[in-house]
Amino acid sequence: MSAAAPARNGMLLEVTDLTKHFPVKRGIVFERQVGEVKAVDGVSFSIPEGHTLGLVGESGSGKSTTGYCILQLMKPTSGSIRFLGKELTELDREDLRRMRREMQIVFQDPYSSLDPRMTVGNIVSEPLEVHGIGTRRGRRETVRRLLEVVGFNPNYTNRYPHEFSGGQRQRIGVARALALNPKLIVCDEPVSALDVSIQAQILNLLKDLQRDFGLTYLFISHDLAVVRTMADEIAVMNKGKLVEVGPAEQVYSNPADEYTKALFTAVPVPDPKRQRERKAERARMRLDRIAGI
Repeated sequence: MSAAAPARNGMLLEVTDLTKHFPVKRGIVFERQVGEVKAVDGVSFSIPEGHTLGLVGESGSGKSTTGYCILQLMKPTSGSIRFLGKELTELDREDLRRMRREMQIVFQDPYSSLDPRMTVGNIVSEPLEVHGIGTRRGRRETVRRLLEVVGFNPNYTNRYPHEFSGGQRQRIGVARALALNPKLIVCDEPVSALDVSIQAQILNLLKDLQRDFGLTYLFISHDLAVVRTMADEIAVMNKGKLVEVGPAEQVYSNPADEYTKALFTAVPVPDPKRQRERKAERARMRLDRIAGI
């Protein structure tokens, strides 16, 4: 495969009319398709190099499915995914394997995303081994450097994931994602399984890594406060569709879509007066919806 072309117009990732439909089948002996679930339905967005797009929405809105389709962990039903000037949906297996060096993922659950039978050193070095990078000694040195970068003690490379806390495990996952020096990292709810104090540490780590290594993030989350901390732009998903996309502060200060407004009013605030105002706003929105039926 030839070297990847530079991003067009500064856009590292361009997603156009992405769809992912899952068939619904019935029948025991003779299965037949009786419908389909439109998990992702005509989603389009782009991410400039070095920026963060926050993809938000409630559970089941299609956020994670979008991320998996971009990484080709799921094959999309239709649509275009251009990354580094390459159309990912048209790459053969070998070219896609090589392209995956440039895009990695940090999973939501630091407990199930790490193989409990592998040591920390083996987990972080596995991407290097899969892609045939470096010697055994060189990989060991790389693993130690990566663990230091993410704030994890490099002397623990021979220990197993169950010996560490959730925050420490997520640092291991981040180190694994960095192993191949990727340009894009999909962060799929990377802090939702962690305590609030640990969430702040991991978010600060991700921001520092972005600054130091020029990373680009697709940051998937249902937590609006977390996304506001991380994102340059925000895309709001509802039932498989994008309902609003815009600069983070603009979306927060003046949301245009009713669904986005509803998401914001659902966020708890430690102020009784604002809580009463939000309760009144939610009641008004319910009345507006009823009047529109």
